Amino acid sequence: MESSWLETHWARPLHLALVFCLALGLLQAVKLYLQRQRLLRDLRPFPSPPSHWFYGHQKIIQNGGMETLGEITDKYPRAFPFWLGPFQAFFFIYDPDYAKTLLSRPGKKGMDLGILILLGVICTAPGKGLLNLNGPKWFQHRRLLTPGLHLNALKSHVEIMAHSVNTMLGKWERICGTEDTLLEISAHVTLLTLDIIMKCVFGLETNCQINSTYDHYVKAVNEGSNLIFYRVYNFLYHHDIIFKFSPKGHRFLELRKILHPYTAKIIQAGKNSLMNENQQGNTQKRKYRNIFDIALSAQAENGDSFSDTDLRSEVNTFLLAGHETMTGGLTWLLYHLALYPEHQERCREEIRSILGDGSSITWGQLGEMSYTTMCIKESLRLAPPVLSFSRELSKPITFSDGRSLPAGITVVCSIWGLHHNPAIWENPQVFDPLRFSQENNDKRHCYAYLPFSAGPRNCVGQQFAMAELKAAVALILLRFSLTAEPTRPLVSRPNIFLKPKNGLYLHLKKLP
Repeated sequence: MESSWLETHWARPLHLALVFCLALGLLQAVKLYLQRQRLLRDLRPFPSPPSHWFYGHQKIIQNGGMETLGEITDKYPRAFPFWLGPFQAFFFIYDPDYAKTLLSRPGKKGMDLGILILLGVICTAPGKGLLNLNGPKWFQHRRLLTPGLHLNALKSHVEIMAHSVNTMLGKWERICGTEDTLLEISAHVTLLTLDIIMKCVFGLETNCQINSTYDHYVKAVNEGSNLIFYRVYNFLYHHDIIFKFSPKGHRFLELRKILHPYTAKIIQAGKNSLMNENQQGNTQKRKYRNIFDIALSAQAENGDSFSDTDLRSEVNTFLLAGHETMTGGLTWLLYHLALYPEHQERCREEIRSILGDGSSITWGQLGEMSYTTMCIKESLRLAPPVLSFSRELSKPITFSDGRSLPAGITVVCSIWGLHHNPAIWENPQVFDPLRFSQENNDKRHCYAYLPFSAGPRNCVGQQFAMAELKAAVALILLRFSLTAEPTRPLVSRPNIFLKPKNGLYLHLKKLP
């Protein structure tokens, strides 16, 4: 009798719990089914490559990489739905008219999805910076920080950039001497671009090219970008609970612990510097304030509208986006010039005619480097540092050919696909700087070339980036000749940022 009562007492709640769980599972299955049917209906006007019933197209990115994407642009010249698993899809575009329609209007996100998540690895608290803010808050931050990249401020940065480049070249001279030396240079370029960002944007002298203070930071960001790229294109890891308890999720948390102190250190150093200047009455000592000065002052004056979280987010935004993109851009530029010595020599002759021995370099001189600028732009076309920009549609969109998408779809503008689209570029795999002559520029669609995005949310630091690339390549070519190593070609890897898979090995020889 007692046993029967216990069985009844415990069985009934268990049965109810089981029925409840089954009902929830059924509701979730119905929800996913309806979600897939809605996506199939919304994306029906756009054909796509065959996809796996479970993995979708994610193997294209994880296994085939850029080469496979190039084949797809040949067959589907404007856009295609990219399925991540059976219930989620991005919409990839690589057509200038499509890009113009997308980037000319506001959206919920403004940068590559992986960068947004990687910022979450670095940030000490949830927050948004210029890359992923929306509406009035985005406009406030953009208007506040833009003066830090004003033309007059940029002019003052050229000398700082040149000093950092000369520090790297001094290291190369000590390593190479007068001999032709095979050197892995991507690690050197990484520290160079970090040094420039620290000095120009944050006003901090870290000596990171000489000591190993930021080695752990560089390695952690590099590992984080690999991990997050895998998460973006693996639909199972889109679920926070699955990702959190996976080995990659555990490593994600470890990276946060490694990276957080660097952000805190930068902010504290900036606050101490600002406090000292205020106490000494030297707030006007520098003619132009950098972005960090402006952000710190805004946070000190009005913490309600520019909070500690806002400050951390913007520090991480400029540190990550500015450093990683410039590392990729300069690495690929040096590779292309080493691969095509005729263009390298023509750039060197132009630079010598403008800078002489390179003992000094000014903003005005950078503007005179017309052929060098064309080579930089062609390198950014072939190897854009950021592979894509995304928008989550806040309202329906209709493209120039009349086809439409509803709100809620994530549209990914593939910069790689756009820059390698044979419908836009003749022989897109060929390195041809003359594509960017004034005559050819005038003929080309204004949204065919987007290394810095376009529209109202274009890259706020694009002039800074071009100045840094010009200053770096000019001083490098004045002191070294670069030759590619045929046994170690530069191989790209699918990632958030376009970087070499196994580093960049070049033969360096000191010029007389």
